[in-house]
Amino acid sequence: MTYRNILEKIRLAFPQPVSDTIHDSYFVHSMMRALDQVDALKTHLPFLGSIIHGDFDAAKQTKLPDTMSSVEAVTKDLVSYLEGMTIFGHPRTQQNVIAPTTIPSLIGVLLTSLHNPNLAWDEFSRLVALAEVEVVAMTSQLIGYDTEQASGVFTFGGTGTTLYGVKIGLEKACPETMQKGTSEDAVVFVSDTGHYCAANITGWLGIGTNNLITIPTTPENEIDLKQLEEKLRNALTNGKRIACIIATLGTTDAFGLDNLKSIVDLRDTLVDEFELDYQPHIHADAVIGWAWSVFNDYDFEQNPLGFRPRTIRAIAGACRRIRHLSLADSVGIDFHKTGFAPYISSLILVKNQTDLDLLKRTPEQMPYLYHFGQYRPGMFTLETSRAGTGPLAALANLKLFGEEGLRAILGHIVEMTQLLREHLEGHEGTTVLNRGNFGTVTLFRAYPVGVDTFEIKRQEFEDVTYRDSLIVHNAYNREIFEYVNSEAMEGRGVFISTTDCYRKTAYGEPIVALKSFILSPFVDEEDVKTVVAKVLEAREAIS
Repeated sequence: MTYRNILEKIRLAFPQPVSDTIHDSYFVHSMMRALDQVDALKTHLPFLGSIIHGDFDAAKQTKLPDTMSSVEAVTKDLVSYLEGMTIFGHPRTQQNVIAPTTIPSLIGVLLTSLHNPNLAWDEFSRLVALAEVEVVAMTSQLIGYDTEQASGVFTFGGTGTTLYGVKIGLEKACPETMQKGTSEDAVVFVSDTGHYCAANITGWLGIGTNNLITIPTTPENEIDLKQLEEKLRNALTNGKRIACIIATLGTTDAFGLDNLKSIVDLRDTLVDEFELDYQPHIHADAVIGWAWSVFNDYDFEQNPLGFRPRTIRAIAGACRRIRHLSLADSVGIDFHKTGFAPYISSLILVKNQTDLDLLKRTPEQMPYLYHFGQYRPGMFTLETSRAGTGPLAALANLKLFGEEGLRAILGHIVEMTQLLREHLEGHEGTTVLNRGNFGTVTLFRAYPVGVDTFEIKRQEFEDVTYRDSLIVHNAYNREIFEYVNSEAMEGRGVFISTTDCYRKTAYGEPIVALKSFILSPFVDEEDVKTVVAKVLEAREAIS
């Protein structure tokens, strides 16, 4: 067979560049066949097909096939890789901050994947680049930035958004770092419940993890402002330059919300007091919490959407922090979390677009690009290739939901979270750990019969004489988790997750917690009750 014969088969495996009714139908049919095969894996269980554990040693021996295959054969093979995949939209899935995805956002990903725009330059992305600018404008308006001054780009994930924030701050504190390298005097601040990506970022940027200063948090899982001030003063007194203060607006484990306004006020006070020749950059890691901005102008007294009083209280509690996002110099936003878009759809917003100029390369470094066109983010982005999937998926959901839709879906999952907490607090054997946090994640512990759950939480956290008790109950909660998830595997419960360190005690021991993270709009009170019932059943089984 000549290469021309093979080429004809290859051409059939591509969408046709010129409209061809027959081949277009074949393309649509191929997509539908793939979706039909996935749908055939669905049962009443919260995962596709059955759980199959991958043989990774065998996978390392995989070789490239000698000959071509067909679209149909490859499709069938690809679908098999979804076997056992969790269905994150299933009401019996409450594992982590992984959202189900809407149909329009999936179409956005398909359309951009089909024509493969590169957002480095509008010459290679055309109106998909416009979609990115529109999402930046909508989101800036939502959080309260001046849309004429603000700017932003989509990047490779929540870590990428914080990386941009820290890098911009590094250039402010230590000018020309891009050319001269990182100063040994640069330091970064984050809370001890902030995302661990801060360690990755300081390591990869050359700041060094030893220069990442971690500030303890209060029992409400927000940064301790007194200790932050003490550490900031200490750093400045010792000649350090503050590259970035990372404020967390929605921690992953407990939805802790740092007091951003107080952090900004503190920064401004120290700039004046120490007569700094730069303004330390404040980045708000709001990849989860950003969406609550949609309630900034909600009438909580009239409550037109009819949320329950406890739900209104929780939303208002989150908004008292989220409403100050516009004070941050940059904000990280994940549409693939509380925006219900597919991975990856992450946006770094900056309050002043001039901040992005600190990252620019010279045209001489890119002689074959940017000769014309209006939109050239590739001149400052870390990535030289950026897919259009994130912006179009985000745009799809912003247009789909609008303000009322986002309020309704967020309000519902908060309401289900509050119901779960009510049911957990209605039993003597369970206790909620993050009662003072207002998101859609609940951290809780179960205890054996005879334990005073009204006192034990405080005792284990504060009193070192309860260390042995804490260690025993950590193991006990791991057993509870194993039982609940094994029941869910059999279709008799709900998938939850666990954390090995919800936070540390006053004497340095990690506190293990059970975790329910509700993100599916399909979760209802019955599913919430099932979580509690299975935890209590596990308690009976292992006591």
